[in-house]
Amino acid sequence: MKYVSTRGKAPALTFGEAMMTGLARDGGLYLPETIPTFTAEEIAGLAGLPYEEVVLRVIRPFVAETFSDDELVPLIAAAYAGFAHEARAPLVQLAQNHFLLELFHGPTLAFKDFAMQLIGQLMQAALAKSGERITIVGATSGDTGSAAIEAFKGLPNVDVVILFPKGRVSEVQRRQMTTPAEPNVHAFALEGDFDDCQARVKDMFNDFAFRDDVRLAGVNSINWARVLAQVVYYFTAATALGAPHRPVSFTVPTGNFGDIFAGYIARRMGLPIEKLVVATNQNDILHRALSTGEYRPTGVVPSMSPSMDIQVSSNFERALFYAYDGEGSAVSQLMDEMKTGGFAISQGALAALQDTFASGRVSEEETAETIRQTLSATGELLCPHSAIGVAVAQHHLGPVPMITLATAHPAKFPDAVEAAGGVRCELPPHMADLFTRAERMTEVPNDLGALQTLVRERIAL
Repeated sequence: MKYVSTRGKAPALTFGEAMMTGLARDGGLYLPETIPTFTAEEIAGLAGLPYEEVVLRVIRPFVAETFSDDELVPLIAAAYAGFAHEARAPLVQLAQNHFLLELFHGPTLAFKDFAMQLIGQLMQAALAKSGERITIVGATSGDTGSAAIEAFKGLPNVDVVILFPKGRVSEVQRRQMTTPAEPNVHAFALEGDFDDCQARVKDMFNDFAFRDDVRLAGVNSINWARVLAQVVYYFTAATALGAPHRPVSFTVPTGNFGDIFAGYIARRMGLPIEKLVVATNQNDILHRALSTGEYRPTGVVPSMSPSMDIQVSSNFERALFYAYDGEGSAVSQLMDEMKTGGFAISQGALAALQDTFASGRVSEEETAETIRQTLSATGELLCPHSAIGVAVAQHHLGPVPMITLATAHPAKFPDAVEAAGGVRCELPPHMADLFTRAERMTEVPNDLGALQTLVRERIAL
């Protein structure tokens, strides 16, 4: 299987090449040339299997040219060995036909662990074969950074550089990135918001001389391997509730569109997903775009759900690629228009998006109220992001089971959760001393040249 760029001007790559490349050289994102489909019998056969076995079956068609089954089995086992729940992604019932998919039992307490732990194993295996050294650069709105650091810290052939928006992540999120002592970990607090961090990472990738000089690789959800790993829990959750014999729907707290796009891929693979519901906070550009067809950033407003404080959702480009029938030139034109304030989605493309995606927006007050109500009614304590998903899902409940993704542990946002629900959630034992560990970070300006100089200096150590 080959992988092609959403903008149509970069060479097609193998899975291994696309994974190590991250962002295509034409600025686009890689996608499989074709999406394999599973039969109803194959989907039904996933029910009740260990999570690791489902991982193998789901990703195998996408990666077979790069990794054999014999190579994948131990890598998958290692990726999920550190998860605290045997089911890896357990389902909890909230109400009639409404279920919560708990994705926070990994080592850094967020859904990013499902992808990052696996991509860490896959990249490490690929580097062991090639003998190369790479520099991983990532932008984070809070959770990707800690998950990447956890996956790559201490590896001898990797430097990991994470940019996070200074003062715009929770204290737990920040400390998860700044307290690792391994010398190959570099946490940069950037003056600006997440969109600024993401833009500087893309700038580094688009500076080909710099990119080649430091052997740049990316682990943001611009990396196809990240999206692929997240496809798996859509299958485990859906089959647990009766798929393929009955359809399901999913509501996903959404910022950069990667998690919900994984659901779109699962749907294209044959999983009977009736609707994918985009849940946004007050930074509601995706809700506005899907409602009106106008994708126009209006500036980021800080919220109690900082991982969703985003106005430039990178993975939406992948959805646009399919909505425009794979026309890279059309996507490229839209991305050019983004540079001057945004773009209008064509009527046909908007109809294609609305055929799959619904959306909703939740205010700060509604988020807090959902935390309170859910705790009172079910005993389940939600993080603010998960609460946004639950709040939006409640407007889309019906005869089809609804699965809302709980994307982070409430202990990652203790102040916001306590203010809303009156409960102070404690960190699990392996992180109990997080607030006493020494921090190590560098404050950096929102300037490409300064960042590139710092990266070169740090990876030379």
